Amino acid sequence: MTEVRKTIRLYEALELRGEYDARIKTLRDCLPEARQNRDLFSRRDNDSSRRPAPGFSVSEARDQLRSLEFKRRKLNAAIQRANFEHRVEHGGDDMSLTEALETRKALNDRLGELHTQVVDSAYERILHKEERDIVEDNELPYDDCRTRLDEARVEFRQLNRQIRAASFEVEVEYADE
Repeated sequence: MTEVRKTIRLYEALELRGEYDARIKTLRDCLPEARQNRDLFSRRDNDSSRRPAPGFSVSEARDQLRSLEFKRRKLNAAIQRANFEHRVEHGGDDMSLTEALETRKALNDRLGELHTQVVDSAYERILHKEERDIVEDNELPYDDCRTRLDEARVEFRQLNRQIRAASFEVEVEYADE
């Protein structure tokens, strides 16, 4: 008899949560209320009715759905606990994995803003007025924008590597199936 592990690695927990999400979606899509909602947006040419196929039970599907939703909630809580408990260092600061994930999200948003600044500062705006051209200087110099973007990309990459490494180190208290 195989022994069930009481802990799994964080990356395994994330994969399992993704699997639970996919299974939950499949079961929800099979329920009659989901089909009715979909049918409101699609046009049917005939007045056919539907019934469950042999081997499919709506009540069993609902029971499985409730069970999977419960497992997903428990797994998600275990992941969140592990994220709060595990510490990583970033930029000289010691932070929880949860804080590191939030920092990465903010850095990713900042990368988008810096990208826009680089693109905007790559060209000067020229206004053609009465036989002369007026050149508007950029608010931010191109070289400065590009340097800040490159620095932010390196910071993002370093933080992302720490988060990935943690996913292979951190144990999540959850019994795998």
